[in-house]
Amino acid sequence: MEHLTEKARRVLGSVECVVGYTRYVDLISPLIEGKEVFSTGMTHEVERCRKAIEFAREGKRVAVISSGDSGIYGMAGLILQLAAGDGGPAFQIEVVPGLPAFVSAASILGAPLMHDFASISLSDLLTEWDVIERRVEACAKADFVMVFYNPKSSKRVEGLVRAIEIVRRYRSPDTPVGVVRNAAREGEEAFITTLSGIEAHYGGIDMLTIIIIGNSSTFREGGRMITPRGYRV
Repeated sequence: MEHLTEKARRVLGSVECVVGYTRYVDLISPLIEGKEVFSTGMTHEVERCRKAIEFAREGKRVAVISSGDSGIYGMAGLILQLAAGDGGPAFQIEVVPGLPAFVSAASILGAPLMHDFASISLSDLLTEWDVIERRVEACAKADFVMVFYNPKSSKRVEGLVRAIEIVRRYRSPDTPVGVVRNAAREGEEAFITTLSGIEAHYGGIDMLTIIIIGNSSTFREGGRMITPRGYRV
């Protein structure tokens, strides 16, 4: 909760209803006591958003919560899409910015995102794998620092293996790779390895993990990842 913005806290305090993924609702439970809560598990995003719109049409003030930032792999886009497809909302929608998970992960690792970077979700649940693969290759070839969201789940393992294989075509084996699990949450774990060494850690990587792969200039110093911006030092 310490990473919530003041505005997010004010919004949560002002609403009557809160809608969200069960895990995320639990994380902010002290802030929403006494409010009407509608929560579901994973893969029920559309159901949650439709319920939030239903609450709003009843004249209630409702907050739809996401982890990180609602506009980055979050619920903001789906809410706006559903509201627009319903003939336009009869209520106001505000997108409240938050702290993206890759920003939290980067701060734990040092300063790996000091230059241009690309964020790619490796989950093929909503995006075809051939599209993901093309994006990984394009970003690796263009020497972007790369952030991988949703790198691996219990049912989806090969995507991460394939993505790392693609990156290895364009990056040195000793390229720093940062791995952060539960960034800024209880149970936080983080370490830095290399592109050639990441394979040994596949077993501990899951959907709560952020992986940051450095570009050709990224280096490791004092246990931190640093991507130089180009300042003369």
